Amino acid sequence: MAVESLAATSQAFLEHLDAWYANLPTLALDDLVFDSPESVAVTCVDVIVGFCTEGPLASERVQNIVAPTVALFQRAHAAGVRHFLLPQDAHPQDAVEFGAFPSHCVRGTHEAETAPELLQLPFSDTFTIFPKNSLSAALSTEFAAWVAAHPEVDTYIVTGDCSDLCTYQLAMFLRLDGNARNIVNRRVVLAADCVDTYDTPLSVARELGIPAHPGDFHHVVFLHHMAANGVEVVRSIT
Repeated sequence: MAVESLAATSQAFLEHLDAWYANLPTLALDDLVFDSPESVAVTCVDVIVGFCTEGPLASERVQNIVAPTVALFQRAHAAGVRHFLLPQDAHPQDAVEFGAFPSHCVRGTHEAETAPELLQLPFSDTFTIFPKNSLSAALSTEFAAWVAAHPEVDTYIVTGDCSDLCTYQLAMFLRLDGNARNIVNRRVVLAADCVDTYDTPLSVARELGIPAHPGDFHHVVFLHHMAANGVEVVRSIT
């Protein structure tokens, strides 16, 4: 069946996406924590050296989410939150994923270390790290078991990279896990100022012979898709 030109048929929706993203609300941290900080967990996927500052997949766009993520961690900790969950790439040298992406964040290397700005927080020794070998925080890791073992946690704040890859997988796992187990009060809240993805313009992709990856497009489209599936997407958590 012939498909009409996406450029022709999607213009109205793209304009809708622009307006939707521009008008994302902010959310007060107090409205999430109330008087039960033990029910809140802050998740932060892949804010590590290999995606921020060093290595073939490092991106300035991702580095730019580090400061607001650190600030959110600080506000959450000051509000009494003590669950900080960090799923992070820690690949073996022969990772199958390297067939799709360049070798990156090999376990034991500097690339696989938590971003130094997060490590400098005085409570960084309380972080729970979940090494992972795929885009998913929940496949062949201890993350899903942690979630199941902590039913008192009903609110998950999502931060990290990339919007359309590991962050998407993390937020959707948390949302779908809540749906599958019929957890009525499960909230998954994504702070857009603490999330981003990398950019490979079409011109660069053609020159290098690799897939194009327009960062702004993928970032907004995947945030919108998560929102359509019950993830609460907000501009920021203040």
